[in-house]
Amino acid sequence: MGKLDKQVAIVTGGGRGIGREIACAFAAEGASVAVASRTEGQLAETVRRIEGEGGRAVGIAVDVTDLPAVEAMVRRVESVLGPVDILMNNAGSFAAIGPVVEVDPQAWWRDVTTNLLGPFHTCRAVLAGMLARGKGRIINMIGGGTATPFPYGSGYGSSKAALMRLTESLDREVREAGVSVFAMGPGLVRTAMTELQLKTEAGRRWMRRIHEMFDQGMDVPPTMAARLAVELASGRLDELHGRAFGVRDDLDNVLAHKDAILGEDLKTLRLTELK
Repeated sequence: MGKLDKQVAIVTGGGRGIGREIACAFAAEGASVAVASRTEGQLAETVRRIEGEGGRAVGIAVDVTDLPAVEAMVRRVESVLGPVDILMNNAGSFAAIGPVVEVDPQAWWRDVTTNLLGPFHTCRAVLAGMLARGKGRIINMIGGGTATPFPYGSGYGSSKAALMRLTESLDREVREAGVSVFAMGPGLVRTAMTELQLKTEAGRRWMRRIHEMFDQGMDVPPTMAARLAVELASGRLDELHGRAFGVRDDLDNVLAHKDAILGEDLKTLRLTELK
């Protein structure tokens, strides 16, 4: 029996990279998976991979910044696969690279809308059903800039910090109704997004630290994010809902220290005050 048997999951940004690995991992653990992305060809490839491994999946092309399209996507998932148990908000954008004084404002705003408004839309669309059934898990993908400054990537970093706060705020709204909300960081993964930082002129100029990290072998495979997503979706960490987890976390150790984490309000987005 898989950890996610008989559950229905939506994975946004599931057409490639980290999202594809998460979708495949969910299916391998028994979930029926709706793979959502803007690019139909990539969706078809993910669905073929899942079905080729004996899983069940459907691909749905959708722009997460379009609320009516997101709502229609959720209705289709419910009609084809059943009520949604798990939402994995993975779709993301990082196109605005450079200092605030120079970066294209429209590219900056597209990063924010994809990374923040998109998850807001998908959360809103699945919540009515989850709340009515008294169960559900939502996982939001955070990343660089969530807890530390991200110079020359301020749109991405600001949106991910805001997504962490949305995670915490939403969790406070729905925890008593049986819905758990988490954030997770995938680590540095070689994806189409990071290739943009490595190969474009703006990336080479302003994202030098990313180059150094890859050169030093600090990147991780996307399968690490997939494994963490499965653990969060399975309910293993439900007692620590509303918090952020990273792929390098030792989850056994985290659970062993859950009282301290809860008592000291750790793994959250907080200001550090002078004591």
